[in-house]
Amino acid sequence: MSGLARLAAARGVHVRGSDAVATDVTQALHDEGIAVTIGHTSLPDDVDLLVHSAAIDANHVELQWAREAGVNVINYAQGLGLAQRGRLGVSIAGTHGKSTTSAILAWILIDTELDPGFIIGANCPQLGGGSRLGAATIPTGPHAGEGGILIAEACEFNRSFHHHRPILGLITNVEEDHLDIYGSLEAIIEAFRVFATVLPAAEEGGSLLIAHDGAHRGVITPGLQCLVKTYGFHPEADYQVVFDQHACRVGILRDGMWVVHWTTHVPGAHMALNAAAAVILAHQLGAEWTDAAEAAERFEGLDRRMQHLGERSVADGTVTVYDDYGHHPTEIERTLRALRVAEDPRRLICVFQPHQHSRTRFLLEQFALSFSDADDVIVPDIYFVRDSEAEQKKVSSADLVDRLLKRGVQARHVSDFDAIVDLLQTELSDGDLLVIMGAGPVWTIGRDYMASAIQPATA
Repeated sequence: MSGLARLAAARGVHVRGSDAVATDVTQALHDEGIAVTIGHTSLPDDVDLLVHSAAIDANHVELQWAREAGVNVINYAQGLGLAQRGRLGVSIAGTHGKSTTSAILAWILIDTELDPGFIIGANCPQLGGGSRLGAATIPTGPHAGEGGILIAEACEFNRSFHHHRPILGLITNVEEDHLDIYGSLEAIIEAFRVFATVLPAAEEGGSLLIAHDGAHRGVITPGLQCLVKTYGFHPEADYQVVFDQHACRVGILRDGMWVVHWTTHVPGAHMALNAAAAVILAHQLGAEWTDAAEAAERFEGLDRRMQHLGERSVADGTVTVYDDYGHHPTEIERTLRALRVAEDPRRLICVFQPHQHSRTRFLLEQFALSFSDADDVIVPDIYFVRDSEAEQKKVSSADLVDRLLKRGVQARHVSDFDAIVDLLQTELSDGDLLVIMGAGPVWTIGRDYMASAIQPATA
């Protein structure tokens, strides 16, 4: 929402808003001249449009006021679709990897002077934040003079990505998630298929890049009018990706011939695929292969996406600390495996906060399987987002701990964040790797643990 507000303001729209609590985000908007009221705010008489996030309840008082006043009310995804009008929209979809791939693509296009706009659901210090207006027209390359590039994550929650209006699309993968909305994997796949049909025909520039494996392309792509290309590790993919996990080298082959290769600073095969997809899209948008790869090699990562917080001093040495947004079993498994290979720690300790009771319940067995690379798992209470009280009573963090223990993974439920920090201070020793995981406020544990490091004695 803050990114959309910035884009609208930069394009000449008078923007104001409200939020439940004051945060760094609301303060930043205020500093940029966008007024944000904390708590409910009355609507100005001249308001033309009210845009709300997916987190806002349909009975929210400001939505009621708007409807009573006859004001047009739309959600964030619809607002983003409006923002894509007149632009070369690029929508990045998939169960995993949206933020990372979007950020890498934005960085490459900035570095290659294509001057993109973007809205990304994560902070990227290298990009100066999570949003940018970009040029009104593309300054160079085969699309020079066309409407400026606008990159956006295309979230499948509540089928919101059906409101996007992109020219280029990407589907990184399709898995079970948001089952409280969809009910089945088949319904999720169908939603991604509908998203792909939003892309214009090939003769109008429409193009879809889709993972060769793991994206159910056999169901999604038949009948599409846009150009379709695949990427992945499989040799039959249109763009075959090769990854050397020990050297952190990524390469792309086309028709069995090397196109380009580079070194990545973010470990993991899943991150290699994200970077490769970004390089391919950048080339489709006008960047030279070599320039795109060199820019990808300089990408430093996003906040909370396998983010290296540093080394924390302990009595007998140091502990390596990472922070990650992963809250789906596949994300957890891939991240822990990548860190195990890249860091080769003495022990890998994971603090994981489940995100939503419904997701935890639906995917409980998959979660139990995803921590095989961890030596110890600490689980605080489930982070509540939008589940009903009845849903909250159906599953708890203790249920996940029980499943992990039955699979031979050391695990425990510790509800209080401060108690977890105290426990980490007591138990971690030299050579350990700590990774904090989850989409809720669990990230504060990593920061608090780093801040409590033993300070060197002074003379």
